[in-house]
Amino acid sequence: MRIVADENIPLLDEFFAGFGEIRRLPGRAIDRAALADAELLLVRSVTPVDRTLLQGSPVRFVGTCTIGTDHLDLDYFSAAGIAWSSAPGCNARGVVDYVLGSLLVLGERLGADLTQRTYGVVGAGQVGERLIKVLRALGWRVLVCDPPRQLAEGGDYVSLQQIVEQCDVISLHTPLTGDGEFATRHLLDAELLEQLRPGTWLLNASRGAVLDTGALRAHLQRGADLHVVLDVWEGEPLVDLELAALCHIATPHIAGYSLDGKLRGTAQIYQAFCRHQGIEPAISLDALTPARWLQRLSIAAGSDPAWALATVCNVVYDPRRDDADLRRSLVTDEQARKTGFDLLRKRYPMRREIEGLEVELLGIDESLEALISALGARVINVR
Repeated sequence: MRIVADENIPLLDEFFAGFGEIRRLPGRAIDRAALADAELLLVRSVTPVDRTLLQGSPVRFVGTCTIGTDHLDLDYFSAAGIAWSSAPGCNARGVVDYVLGSLLVLGERLGADLTQRTYGVVGAGQVGERLIKVLRALGWRVLVCDPPRQLAEGGDYVSLQQIVEQCDVISLHTPLTGDGEFATRHLLDAELLEQLRPGTWLLNASRGAVLDTGALRAHLQRGADLHVVLDVWEGEPLVDLELAALCHIATPHIAGYSLDGKLRGTAQIYQAFCRHQGIEPAISLDALTPARWLQRLSIAAGSDPAWALATVCNVVYDPRRDDADLRRSLVTDEQARKTGFDLLRKRYPMRREIEGLEVELLGIDESLEALISALGARVINVR
């Protein structure tokens, strides 16, 4: 079997070498010629996989090692009899860690108490649901907007208008859909941006086009009292220089780029392909996951909760490094800027997740134990 794969997918040999010969390519360089004799295609989100790419090729299975599927033409797959799988939830925890890190940076820069803000989460899928769980476990007030889930399940959801009117912090976690009743392309448009409360924090770690970024840039250039964190961009890999300069945090689509998330994505596609082949998976991700550099953190009972929150989050992930790396790449030459964006993703340093970190709590402190558990770390009590 011939396999074509995005070169940025980790553990390719470990999971897929037993199925055949692997040819690695940059995700944006995968074209029809590359698939002339390939039966299995493995991609990430930068490769549009549609009729134009696949028609006439022998590809019979497409795996994307990502949560999203907006880059896949699923209608064509169905018509052509091409099996496929994504990796739902694989990098969700990494995005949660990114949001927490960004909130801490904004809180520090703006002198804001995170416990006193109202959080609006737009999209309660794999990522949004995990974020909601963490924020509520911390005791913070959270409103949730997810019209498809509200229609299907009922429940305690609010409208996007209510999010805009009532929330101090808005975090976007919807898939990108362009058509139909629940289309999300430019979900937050010029009209809604104008209605945001003064001082609103706006974070987008979903897809660039969920925001009308042209309208956002114009709104900020007019002096809007709005504090923006963007990990995703319309027109990637070309980042809008003027918009990036107006953001508090600007990063190169790496919110979910934890090592754990990327490895889970490969493992999930391996398991899906095994099911497609009718065989039992023989390879375990646990056996391939490297040890954490930092395995345990010690915190004394009675420590300041705000300090403990920041310490646990920042010791695992602080977005300021990624922000600085992106800003250094934002040169005026457009091709160099595109290349720089992709290189930052390709060469992304090892990053782990808060889940999996052990926190040794020295003494009895039930409130601190609850806070650490809410973040997803494992508490080890030492009394």
